[in-house]
Amino acid sequence: MKYLLLIPCAIGLLTSCNSGTKDKSSATPSKEITLKLEPKSGSNVSGDAKFTEKDGQVTFTANITGLKPGIHAIHIHEKADCSDPKGASAGGHWNPTFKKHGKWGSGEYHKGDIGNFAADENGNGTVTLTTSEWCISCNDETKNIVGKGLIVHEKADDYVTQPTGDAGGRVACAGIIK
Repeated sequence: MKYLLLIPCAIGLLTSCNSGTKDKSSATPSKEITLKLEPKSGSNVSGDAKFTEKDGQVTFTANITGLKPGIHAIHIHEKADCSDPKGASAGGHWNPTFKKHGKWGSGEYHKGDIGNFAADENGNGTVTLTTSEWCISCNDETKNIVGKGLIVHEKADDYVTQPTGDAGGRVACAGIIK
């Protein structure tokens, strides 16, 4: 009989051991792609870029050097091919939903229309964007960035000219491959 009294106590101890914290082994692991930008069109532009996916959000960060001071555009392009000396092998802007070119988050825009960033007087620039509109190696081809190219342009994107934003030549390229 006294052992029967211990059963409710044992159950109480076992259930009170749960402190309410999440089991870290069940947390979504992050996915990451790191890229090296290579110069194109006779430029000295280089840098690195990283895409990190965690909990349904992709954070993109790029650190770019060798630019002319001022505003430059950066876009995801259709192909992970940087073989052409001018970067033309990367194709056009990545636009899997067939929208007009525009400014990210405002009206219509391509999924690849990351936008503009500033290069300081030393030619260094940084870009950061976090979105749920991209994924790394998922089955949704309207979101999957793998197999695409990353292009840095010589000028600013005007967000109006179709389909490119009149951002000028391609001064750096990297293929998004995993």
